[in-house]
Amino acid sequence: MFKKKGYIVAALAFLFLAGCGKESDKAEGASSQDQWDAIEEKGVLKVATSGTLYPSSYHEEDTNKLTGYEVEIIREIADRLDLEVEFTEMGVDGMLTSVNSGAVDVAAMGIDRDGENADKYNYTEPYKYSFGSMVVRKSDNSGIESLEDLKGKKAAGAATTSYMKVAKVYGAEEVIYDNATNDQYLMDVANGRTDVILNDYYSQLLATKALPDIPVKVHDIYYNPSETNYAIKLGNDVLTDKINEQLEAMKNDGTLTELSKQFYDGADVSEEKDYDFQEIDVD
Repeated sequence: MFKKKGYIVAALAFLFLAGCGKESDKAEGASSQDQWDAIEEKGVLKVATSGTLYPSSYHEEDTNKLTGYEVEIIREIADRLDLEVEFTEMGVDGMLTSVNSGAVDVAAMGIDRDGENADKYNYTEPYKYSFGSMVVRKSDNSGIESLEDLKGKKAAGAATTSYMKVAKVYGAEEVIYDNATNDQYLMDVANGRTDVILNDYYSQLLATKALPDIPVKVHDIYYNPSETNYAIKLGNDVLTDKINEQLEAMKNDGTLTELSKQFYDGADVSEEKDYDFQEIDVD
């Protein structure tokens, strides 16, 4: 169960990358089949995840176990592929670097199919469908009643995400966080250090419900239907196909729906819906 405290972030990305140079060098130039054969031979799938974002990737307070929707999906995929999972926790930019270097095989983050990174990575089929929202102060909505009101406001988020690009399009001042926890994000909005957080609707709704003492709320301004997938190194097609096969099987047998309802308070985020929301071009 998520609580206000208890996140323990093991973001050792730098050490992890430094220790994997030789192995990554060997992987350079390897065929897609060779890369899969190496994973299968070791019996380990190396995955980058945040470890700080409820309910997709976080630590249980009582046990310190890493869990969450995206974490348990990849655990189930690995189990079906007869592999163990080795997780490393890091921010978004670290994930992309680690995928490119071969330090990890999979990054748990969405790559926008129409965005600037679409042709730089392989990406799996989506395991989550959602849309953008924003967290503001309860007292005054942070002075925001439309997307145009973002101009001059301090928008909190991780660098290079599509949400921060939306903030930039509307003239917000970007306040960059690196793998911060939900309580830090929300408290900073409440105390005026920042004004707004643009992010995924379902995640923001659950975070604000889980931290009811922080005087913030999810505003009723929605935009950009989105999908979330796992990112894989460009050209690593065999691994991508293997994961896609298991995602399809999990969708068909109800596993994705079951996990979604477990972590998203009964909502099925694994099913694509028709959203009639404003689409903002961030390219």
